[in-house]
Amino acid sequence: MNPRRITCQGTSWELRFVTPVGLAIVLAFTMSALPAMAAIRSPEDLTELSLEELMNVEVTSVSKKGQPLSQAAAAIFVITQEDIRRSGVTSIPEALRMAPGINVAKVDGNKWAITARGFNDRYSSKLLVLMDGRTLYTPFFAGVYWELQDYALEDIERIEVIRGPGGALWGANAVNGVINIITKKSKDTQGAMASTVVGTEEAIGTLRYGGTVGDSFHYRVYGKTLNRDTSYAPGGAHDDWRSGRGGIRADWDISSQDSLTVHGNYSDGRAGDRVTLPRLSAPFGTQSQNEDVGLASQSVLANWTHRFGSQSETQLRLYYDQYRRDSVTIGERVNTYDVDFQHHIGLPFGHDVVWGLGYRLMSDRFRPSTAITLAVPSRDISLYSGFLQDEISLVPDTLSLTVGSKFLHNDF
Repeated sequence: MNPRRITCQGTSWELRFVTPVGLAIVLAFTMSALPAMAAIRSPEDLTELSLEELMNVEVTSVSKKGQPLSQAAAAIFVITQEDIRRSGVTSIPEALRMAPGINVAKVDGNKWAITARGFNDRYSSKLLVLMDGRTLYTPFFAGVYWELQDYALEDIERIEVIRGPGGALWGANAVNGVINIITKKSKDTQGAMASTVVGTEEAIGTLRYGGTVGDSFHYRVYGKTLNRDTSYAPGGAHDDWRSGRGGIRADWDISSQDSLTVHGNYSDGRAGDRVTLPRLSAPFGTQSQNEDVGLASQSVLANWTHRFGSQSETQLRLYYDQYRRDSVTIGERVNTYDVDFQHHIGLPFGHDVVWGLGYRLMSDRFRPSTAITLAVPSRDISLYSGFLQDEISLVPDTLSLTVGSKFLHNDF
């Protein structure tokens, strides 16, 4: 049985494959929030755009600056909010199946293996995954815990997928590609929204409200719950997935030259798993055991932008991120502190320069078990980086040359 989705936003509403329970939830929320709703611009229908307009969709992941898709010197694919909505997917990994060249394999009911350019594995250290500039990379297992990234799909503006080397700007993890998940600005999510997916295998509910203070300060708050049933397997799969998530985002246009964005997220949940453990008594060997893995994360990000003119701006981004994963085999807690500065400036004779500096501190703490023992159960890892890229216009609007380099040092 396919999931049934109900979406209600602003003063307009849309129902697809309606269930009585989901409809009652949405109508109750909508009627209570109706007096406070603001007008919302309906999502742009990409099918009405011309080919030229589609090629002018702005992307930022290729050169760390806004540029038309047609001018990006990389194999880049953009998954838009309209694509996500029409596809009916219920998670970010499932949405990535729409990007050509990205290998998405579902390990079980709550785990995925995602990579680019082949060699797929759950822990892929050669694919960089970002959300609004915050890295989702897990240093201990060298990959991404996708079960921790259960973000509200309605708040994603687009997903930019680069297939191919991106290390000159993004660093060592971007050898095979970059996935950059970009969320909507608060001013694009004004009013109330409720969405629910109800099916025999999963139930998802999302509530969001966006408001404004004056003309320059916009905000939104949201909450999401997920309950996914276990898969079928002889003897039981024990791979169910339950999680709750909430967050807030605020965008403040301080002046015509300065803007500030702050957003934070918190999540908590459980993911079923089956592990193989050594048997410490006769008869010796191994034994399988079902467990519920505890998953929790929290993050705060602030991004300040100052514009000197149409050809020059600076950005300063600070973020703190913590994730906790507690299982029978090992317990891990990783705190990440990151500061990143970048400057984009247009220079004479067709030079368009982007340069930046960054520092990241990753502090990890681990609880070993009889199955896994670490020689160093805790460690602080420092990472220093800098990059410089120059895009030189040789023939205006026809031919350009891009040169750049990344300098990176870590404790390994």
